[in-house]
Amino acid sequence: CRKHGLMFEVVDLRWGVQNAEATNYLTTELCLEEVDRCRKTSVGPAFVALLGDLYGPRPLPTLIEEKEWEALRAQLTARPKDLELVAQRFRRDENAIPPTYVLQAPRAREACGPEEATLTSVLHSGAQEARRLGLISQEQWHRYHRSVIEWEIEQGLLSSENGDQGATVFLREIQDRNKHILEDCALKMVDRLADGCLDTDAQNLLSGLKGRIADTQPGVLKVHHLLWSRDLVNPKNRAHARYLKELSEQFVARANHQVLEHLRELEVARQELGWLYQEIRHHLWQSAEATRTFCGRQELLAQLGRRLRQSDGKPHTPLVLSGPPGVGKTALLCKLAEQMPGLLGHRTVTVLRLLGTSQMSSDTRSLLKGICFQVCLAYGLPLPPAQVLGAHTRVVQFFQILLHTVSCRNFESLVLLLDSMDDLDVAHHTRRVPWLPLTCPPRVHLILSACSGQRGVLNTMRQMVADPGAYWEVKPLSGNLGQEMIQLLLVAARRTLTPVQRDLLWASLPECGHPGRLRLAFEEARKWASFSVPAPLATTAEEATHQLCTRLEQTHGQLLVGHVLGYIVSSRYGLSEAELKDVLSLDDEVLQAVYRDWTPPSKELLRFPPLLWVRLRRDLGYCLARRPVDGFTLLAISHRQLVEVVRERYLSGPERAKRHSVLADFFSGAWSQGTKKLITLPLVGKPLNLDRKVAPQPLWFSDAVANVRKLKELPYHLLHSGRWEELKREVLGSMSWITCRGISGDIEDLLDDFNLCAPYLDCPEVSLVHEALQLCRPAVELRGMERSLLYTELLARLSFFATSHKALVGPLCQQAQSWFRVCPHPVLVPLGGFLQPPGGPLRATLTGCHKGESPQHSKSPARALLAWRQWLAGVWGLLSGAPLCQREGPKGEVRCVKVFANGTLAVSASKDHTLRLWNLLSGQEKFTIWDGGSKTPTEPQIWSLHVDEANKVIYSTSGSQINAWNLETAELVFCILGDASDPWMCTAVFASQARLMAVSQGRVVSVWSSATGKPQGKQCLSSIREGSPACAVSVQKQGKLVTGFSNGSISLVSSEGDRLLEKLPDAAGFLVISEDESLLAAGFGRCVRIFLADSQGFQRFTATDLQHEDTVQTAVFGPKNNLIVTGSLDALIQSSSFKVWDLADAQKPQESAPFLDRTGLTAVSHNGSYVYFPKIGDKNKVTIWDLAEGEEQDVLDTSNEIRCLEVAEQSKLLFTGLVSGTVLVFPLNSRQDVMCIPPPEAQKAINCMSLSKAEDHLAIAYDNIVLVLDISPGDPCPVIDGPTYTFYTQLPETISSVAVLRDYRVVYGMMNGDLFLYECANSKVFPLEAHRSRVSCVEVSHEERLAVSGSEEDLLCLWDLQGCKWKFEMSYTVFTSSYCRGVQCACFSKDDKYVFAGLKDRSIIVWSVLDGTLLAVQFVHAVVNRIIPTSNGFIAPTRHGYLIRERFQCPSSRASQQDPLKNFKKAVWMVKSRQREELAAGAGAPQDLGSESTQENESKSNKRSQVCLI
Repeated sequence: CRKHGLMFEVVDLRWGVQNAEATNYLTTELCLEEVDRCRKTSVGPAFVALLGDLYGPRPLPTLIEEKEWEALRAQLTARPKDLELVAQRFRRDENAIPPTYVLQAPRAREACGPEEATLTSVLHSGAQEARRLGLISQEQWHRYHRSVIEWEIEQGLLSSENGDQGATVFLREIQDRNKHILEDCALKMVDRLADGCLDTDAQNLLSGLKGRIADTQPGVLKVHHLLWSRDLVNPKNRAHARYLKELSEQFVARANHQVLEHLRELEVARQELGWLYQEIRHHLWQSAEATRTFCGRQELLAQLGRRLRQSDGKPHTPLVLSGPPGVGKTALLCKLAEQMPGLLGHRTVTVLRLLGTSQMSSDTRSLLKGICFQVCLAYGLPLPPAQVLGAHTRVVQFFQILLHTVSCRNFESLVLLLDSMDDLDVAHHTRRVPWLPLTCPPRVHLILSACSGQRGVLNTMRQMVADPGAYWEVKPLSGNLGQEMIQLLLVAARRTLTPVQRDLLWASLPECGHPGRLRLAFEEARKWASFSVPAPLATTAEEATHQLCTRLEQTHGQLLVGHVLGYIVSSRYGLSEAELKDVLSLDDEVLQAVYRDWTPPSKELLRFPPLLWVRLRRDLGYCLARRPVDGFTLLAISHRQLVEVVRERYLSGPERAKRHSVLADFFSGAWSQGTKKLITLPLVGKPLNLDRKVAPQPLWFSDAVANVRKLKELPYHLLHSGRWEELKREVLGSMSWITCRGISGDIEDLLDDFNLCAPYLDCPEVSLVHEALQLCRPAVELRGMERSLLYTELLARLSFFATSHKALVGPLCQQAQSWFRVCPHPVLVPLGGFLQPPGGPLRATLTGCHKGESPQHSKSPARALLAWRQWLAGVWGLLSGAPLCQREGPKGEVRCVKVFANGTLAVSASKDHTLRLWNLLSGQEKFTIWDGGSKTPTEPQIWSLHVDEANKVIYSTSGSQINAWNLETAELVFCILGDASDPWMCTAVFASQARLMAVSQGRVVSVWSSATGKPQGKQCLSSIREGSPACAVSVQKQGKLVTGFSNGSISLVSSEGDRLLEKLPDAAGFLVISEDESLLAAGFGRCVRIFLADSQGFQRFTATDLQHEDTVQTAVFGPKNNLIVTGSLDALIQSSSFKVWDLADAQKPQESAPFLDRTGLTAVSHNGSYVYFPKIGDKNKVTIWDLAEGEEQDVLDTSNEIRCLEVAEQSKLLFTGLVSGTVLVFPLNSRQDVMCIPPPEAQKAINCMSLSKAEDHLAIAYDNIVLVLDISPGDPCPVIDGPTYTFYTQLPETISSVAVLRDYRVVYGMMNGDLFLYECANSKVFPLEAHRSRVSCVEVSHEERLAVSGSEEDLLCLWDLQGCKWKFEMSYTVFTSSYCRGVQCACFSKDDKYVFAGLKDRSIIVWSVLDGTLLAVQFVHAVVNRIIPTSNGFIAPTRHGYLIRERFQCPSSRASQQDPLKNFKKAVWMVKSRQREELAAGAGAPQDLGSESTQENESKSNKRSQVCLI
């Protein structure tokens, strides 16, 4: 069962209790209820009967209806004593409808054996006579004669239409039984009368029962024949032991068969969106239950209906129903949902969720997912794709935009009703609702309910939605309506009250209209019989809840009630009945109380008697809620008031930690699988070591089924029981746990566990693991959650801390290494850290919407970053050029947006020279202004917008024109015309100084009055001599303009003058300032630099720049200046990518400082100890970076810009190819003897260089010239001779890559994809089949028999250099990154068995040279500049400034190899083999290329001839 995700539960209510309790009338009733429950809920076996030769006790009926009673009484009139006995034990209850006679339990400590037997005999005879006279039916007669076992078989098998599907009856037949039982009256194997004689009546009934089973359900019978023996039931009897063994094996086989058959049926009938339909049905059923006794509220319903109709055609706020707990908000909302078709039309789509009553309605992400799916299906819209569902932020975005999309259809209305907002995200203890739309678009209504109170979510919503008209108070019912509600409940339960009881009930509820309190009163009153004298009821809901607990304690014991309710309330999501019984079996206090007066039936095991729980469950009644969670039905407390009372009564002080500790023991599996637990029982007096037989709790039940219940519950209970070291060891610091949690759920679930523990654990190592997982998110979103990915990501990030953090991080890395050692599949094993480590300023990487994720989307991060504000929904559609509600929008691309008025208004400027003012709460356009200028594309675009809220003026700059517009009337205030040949690039308004300032393309600063537009001065910048303004930001407090220039300069400009602040390595892309103007961020290239304000302007704030994968385009500071969010357009996913940086950590020294290379021209020496790259800001110099120290060791001056770098590791030489065509050779062990290789022609830039594998030849490639030089040993440094050969390609295309062999053969690729092999010694050229695009790399194998070439269309070719033919072509594509394609670099492994290739999509692939198989794919977050083979893997410098050092591990047999792309959402690899093609051609059959895309990858033949000259 566990392997298929099922929970196995055994229900035997007679186990562990005394015989008197096991056979009493209440137990029989409970047994039948349990049989019915099992039959309705079980998947597979539901009922098992062990039927021998005992018919068993025949219990008395607990209730006799009035007519039946009169029939029985008539037969007993002639026997006054019998009639008196029956009248004493049955009392008339006139509160039942119709009246009934209720069996009274025998008085305490009264010997009830003989009397009970007499009463049974009297009723049997009376029923027999009444049946003979036709006064009662056959079914009524059965109620007096059936035994318990026949009642149960009738309920579980015979009365069910499909009873045979889940039932099994084991029948034991003993040969010669009748002969022996008549001889020995002491044998207890059959039913006997009090005098020891055979009970023939019971035996006849037993025979009839067996006959009925055999006739109606023969398939369920499993008959076992045994020979007679006096000690037949002795376990030591061999025949008996053999029988038990056969029965057990038969039961297991039968149960397995039933489970698998049922699962197959469910699989056939399974719906694609079954989870959604189950969720909808659950809430509809809950709604029907809530409105079954609804009364009153008609005026409030009418008012709500009018409000909905009035606001249906226009934007409006959500509606919030508030009131104290239990006042009736849920019933009102459900009733409103029922009336919705009549209010807004029969085609209205109504979505109802009673939050917290199911798994899908308990957290925001699941809730919105379900709503989005339901709405999309209802309106025929595309369902949310997997990329949306993978991240909470995207689900929120999709939901917001979906509401506007539905509104734009202008057809059916949509109503979302969400009840009990306080029960959403309870497990995360959050009161925030950032996903809540502040304004609903037309025809979309959102109705919420929340509890009023100081600490509730209602206060949060009041801060977000300020409109008082959005809030509706639900008040208690009037006294008359309260009485009407109780009367409805009594009628539904077929009960009434006597006048005295009714008066007592109303007296206890003076003018009470609180439905929750009324329901509690009803639950008490329904138990009153007409002859009982009830105690007065409590007057308040809280007192009534305490009264309920007191009554339960009196019946079941305070300890049991307190612990059962405590466990249910303490659980994170609820407990199943099987789990609860297991937990109680681990609770020594409960077991000691249970077995106070009798000993358990087994000497080997100890369990909690299930009957005690079933009794308590029945008395709890409606207070227990059943919620579908993860495929199981979990129990929870249905009323918030009861939850609070349970916490107060049973979970105060240390009791709370005790409950969590026992739950932690259970979910950890500490006492499962035969592990015995000590206990001292009162009647034994000595410790017993007994097996509690609780369910085992492995992380995985099978390869595909995880223990989801353990994953969700264990961290919560370890945390709240104070077992923090165990929590860190078994959960947060366990790679097995982390991978299981991630694979069975997703990265969000994994992060939820760490977020749950973060407020309690002040542990730096836990924080490092937490941050490392946050940094994994981009890889998970691209590739999907997979074991090797998680192990690689964490090991490559945490290895930096393995030696310094030995308590948790070190063992975690060791666990990852151990997993890699036994991994059965080809895998790349990190040998050190090479990914962005945690603990630095980078906190998380978030991606925006991909294409297809929403009806509207924005690619520009500068605009998408506005989504971080509360006006996400309004801005998102506006900035994509398609305004909300599909109203007439800008005809051209939106160029600039300015948000103001606390995020409620925005002004946009577009390419069509229009300004539009928008209300972001409603999505409505307020007015449009044509800003002048020509609409021809040659005219400059609008550059900037500024809003002066105090004076209500909008300033727009477009080329050489500045306009000022009145914000209220849209009238032109003034217009400033400048020189068209020198347009203004940057503009600022200083409201306090009433100045308007602009900087032109020619670096001229102009100042005007911001009120009138009159000029106040003009000057040229003195601090900047070159470059044009690229960006600017105003510093209002200083009255200055910070301006960034195309040459990287940043200048502080004012009306008095200017001053140079900083010289950036690249052109300034943007400038942003914090709200308090204390921090300034400058974006340039792929970096952001932070500055701190001082008296002189700004100074450098962080020691290092914030590095990005792609050009950074925008940024925004957090409200407390502790965070900065930067945005770029990620080329890999073609989507907005945001990074969240912690500025406090940005000043701390990093554990491992990356080398700062922005060119990709890196070389490595001394087995990865040193890295060489062009110096930042000065490409005429080479930086030598010491990786061990994490710092710059030296700088080499080349006097010219560097084009390429190569290192001869054996000779210890660094070759620098320059733009001048010269190659400078630096000895790595000396800085004095620098050699120079001049170019063949003046000013001919070098394109690429290559060293032979033995490092004895050097090839230097220019546009169409290749030089081949010799390198020979020398003293004190090697000697470079030549060029030995020089040849010209005589082609118009230029050389893009080159490789040289030891026999002076040269392989070179061209920009257009052509590829050639040239023999210098023979002056022969051999054209190879060409690629379709630029050849990005060419590498030769170590034995120089093979070569590999890579191109920019993701094609890798393996070449046979002897035959000049390709052996394999391998293409690999991730469709989500098809716009970031191509091979960056490649190399052969040392043994030439594998090819390692670095791709531009930031991944490394491993390719088999033997058969062309793709063996491994690893996403490394950054482009790899080059790959250098090592003895067992490779090293590779990345664009992030880290050196990848990995071992490739490939099992000798790959028969069970898994597809390395199995978890990619959209990825494919294809291989073409020349050998297979030739064999297929020889056989006359065309090769099956497998797919159309394979055919497209066929290489074009290179038919171009060329003349090569020595």
